[in-house]
Amino acid sequence: MKLSYSGQEQVKAPPAAVWAFVQDPERVARCLPDVQDVVVHDQNHMDATVQVGVGMVRGKFKFRIEVQPDEAQNRVNVKVQGGGLGSVVDLTAGAKVIDNGDGTTTLDWTGDATMRGPVATVGGRVLDAQAQKLIQRTFQNMSAQVEARAGTLA
Repeated sequence: MKLSYSGQEQVKAPPAAVWAFVQDPERVARCLPDVQDVVVHDQNHMDATVQVGVGMVRGKFKFRIEVQPDEAQNRVNVKVQGGGLGSVVDLTAGAKVIDNGDGTTTLDWTGDATMRGPVATVGGRVLDAQAQKLIQRTFQNMSAQVEARAGTLA
């Protein structure tokens, strides 16, 4: 099952705060909803354990995450691969970092997910809504974390 999403998240902090945040892989991984554990391997790679619940499928999924910030292109990309309970998830998400010129930033994001196994058989609408919520909440969490951090630095 393949799913695609897009949206925007307004961040009440300048782009420099966004770039500082995405340079820290653990902070990025902690933005995943229901994350339980994060192990950082290097500046761009980490593993995360996430509690997942889609319909009757509930349990812990383990993911390998790669964060690819590209300030020169005003873009940050994230690759997530892994799964659990016999299911496999591949997610590629990215956001264009847009300077609004007023001390705020817009994250213009997209996400594409491919799922196989019991998670994919739960049903299109349930899975579609859950996946969109997961991606949207990740960017909302990121925005809140960047704003909180920028506020403590001001």
